[in-house]
Amino acid sequence: MTARLGGKVAIVTGATEGIGTAVAEAFVAEGARVVAVARRSDPGERLAARLGGGCRFVAGDVAEPATAERAILEAEREFGPLDVLVNNAGLDLSGVPLLETTDAQARTVFGVNVFGALQLMLEAARTMAGRGGSIVNVTSRLAHVGLPGSAVYGASKGALDALTRGAAVEWASLEIRVNAVAPGLTETPMIHSWVEAQDDPVRFRREREASIPLGRFATPADVAAAVVYLASDEAASVTGASIAVDGGYTAA
Repeated sequence: MTARLGGKVAIVTGATEGIGTAVAEAFVAEGARVVAVARRSDPGERLAARLGGGCRFVAGDVAEPATAERAILEAEREFGPLDVLVNNAGLDLSGVPLLETTDAQARTVFGVNVFGALQLMLEAARTMAGRGGSIVNVTSRLAHVGLPGSAVYGASKGALDALTRGAAVEWASLEIRVNAVAPGLTETPMIHSWVEAQDDPVRFRREREASIPLGRFATPADVAAAVVYLASDEAASVTGASIAVDGGYTAA
C-alpha cells in the first residue's frame, strides 16, 4: 500500500504529548519526514529517537517568532522544502471565570494559540508559495460552543478557526490549502488532569461522556487520522474546512 504522505516534509508543533505525538507518529508511519517542535527538550529528543531517521526535534516556544524560523530552516536543511504545517501547540485556560481572567492570562493564551500559530502560518506560506502545501490548525470544540470558565480559551480557538478560513481563501491562488481539525474531549494528559482535579472524577467523567452522542472521549489517534487526511493529496480539493472530531458533541 502506498504511503499517504510519502515524500512530504512536515512540521508538527506541540509534538511531545497527546494529539501532537499521535500526529507525529501517524505522519512518520505514512511516509512523511517530520520536524517536531515543543518547549521541552527531553521528551522531544526521546520522540525523535523513537521515530528514527524520519523525525527531528526543535526546541522552542511557538509564541516566540524565532521558533518558526528555526523550525522551517531545520526542515529544509534536514529533509527539503516544507509541504505540511500542523499547528497543534496550544495553551489551555479552563476553570477561570471570565470576570476573574487577568490581562496577562488572556495575552499569554492568545500569544500561543493565535499569534504563535499565525507566525508559523506566515513563515510556512512564504516557503510554500509557488509550490503549494497544506496547513492544518488544531482548534477545539470550544471554537464553536461556549463553556463557563473557558471563554478566553474558546475565543482564542475561535480566532484560529476564523484565521483558517481567511487564509484558505487568500492563499488558494498560491495552491496552499488551509484547514482545521476541531477536537472535542480527547484522552490527553491535559484532559486527564482536568478530570482528576474534580471533586468526584468518576462521576464527572461519566457526565461528560453522556454529553457526547458517541458516548466516549476521542483518542489522540482519532484526531491524528483527520489531520493525516487533510495533509494528504486525498484532500486536494478541501480548503477552508473544519473537521469536528468530537463524537457528535457540536452536532447535538
